[in-house]
Amino acid sequence: MGEAMKRVMAVGVFDLLHAGHLHYMEQAKALGDHLTVVVAHDDTVRKRKHEPVTGQDLRLRMVQGLKPVDSAMIGNPPDVPIFDILPSINPDVIALGYDQEHAEDRIRARLVELGYADIEVTRVEGLSEDLDGTRKIIARILELAQSTQEGE
Repeated sequence: MGEAMKRVMAVGVFDLLHAGHLHYMEQAKALGDHLTVVVAHDDTVRKRKHEPVTGQDLRLRMVQGLKPVDSAMIGNPPDVPIFDILPSINPDVIALGYDQEHAEDRIRARLVELGYADIEVTRVEGLSEDLDGTRKIIARILELAQSTQEGE
C-alpha cells in the first residue's frame, strides 16, 4: 500500500484575488498532495481587518477556481474558535502566507494543547512583486485615480 495522502491547509481572506494569492496557493500545494483552502468568513474579516470588498461566497468561488486548490470552504464566524475547523479538514500541514500576522510558535503551542501535535506549521515564501497585497493594490488604484483627476 502506498504512502498516505499529505493534506495541506491554507487560510486567508482572498479579497481582490491577485498574483500574491495564487503564489501562496502554489507554494502551499507544493507542500503536499491535497490543498484545502479556508476562506475567511465576512464577519471575521470585518472584526480582524476591514470591510471585505467582495463577499465570502464570491471569494470562495474565486479560490475554488484556482488550479492548485483541491477544495475550499468558508471559515467559521468569529464567535467560533478557529481551531474548531481542524477535524473537518484533518491537515498534516498548515501553510501560512509570508505576510500573515500569525505567530507560528503560538499556533504550534495551541495545536499541541488541543492534541494536534502532529500538524506541521510552515510559512511559505512571498512573491517579489510590487502589488502582492490587496491593500497595496487598493492604494495603487487610488494613486492612479488621483493622478487622473489632477490631469483633467
